[in-house]
Amino acid sequence: MVAAANKPCCIEKPLAPSHADCCTIVAAFAEKELPLFVAYYRRSLPRFKKVQQLIESGAIGEVRHISWQLQKAINAWDKSGEYNWRTDKVIARGGYFDDLASHGLDLFAFYFGDYETVNGLATNQQGLYSAFDAVSANWMFKNGITGSGFWNFGCSENTDCAEIFGSQGKIIFSVFDEKPIRIVSVDKEEIIQIENPHHVQIPHVENLRHALLYNGIHPSTGTSSLQSSWAMEEILK
Repeated sequence: MVAAANKPCCIEKPLAPSHADCCTIVAAFAEKELPLFVAYYRRSLPRFKKVQQLIESGAIGEVRHISWQLQKAINAWDKSGEYNWRTDKVIARGGYFDDLASHGLDLFAFYFGDYETVNGLATNQQGLYSAFDAVSANWMFKNGITGSGFWNFGCSENTDCAEIFGSQGKIIFSVFDEKPIRIVSVDKEEIIQIENPHHVQIPHVENLRHALLYNGIHPSTGTSSLQSSWAMEEILK
């Protein structure tokens, strides 16, 4: 409807519940030659741009693999048995995975390019709701870099750790937690602390303004978002 009204648009992430729906939306805006953005704002945040800079500068040599571990303790809402649309498989088959994993998988595509092969396993271990609560995956990017991840929402503690392994070291950072970035090599370790802005989407919005008013290139578009939507769908197969 927005495309039909000839308006540019920014849509929350993930772009749609299915990859097919995402493609339909992207095609509608492309047909009208209208800008379409998706709120994967991490692509614009300084701390994640710093990780990108470290990768591109060769701080850890040639990148070999990326691994992400995200686990959450059971929350009171889940224990209560009250209805939560986020864990209703009719709306969100992957449960919290659908909401949270998209941020990381999109960020990794930003760093390393398109996904080539993706596969995964998903199950419900707790029986507290109908959606999946435990998901694991392996993938490979088109450039040959491999990746792995697991997301579990019934653990004893909260953990958010992404590691990029290279030929000369590794980069450790968090997708959600504002922990320092760590660069570890054979003979040294560096810690970089970059705080998020008070309004976390400000850099994203500034890039929107630049793209709309000055024909700039925005890092998160409808087209770029198709990578994470496709990867998530492949994982949940």
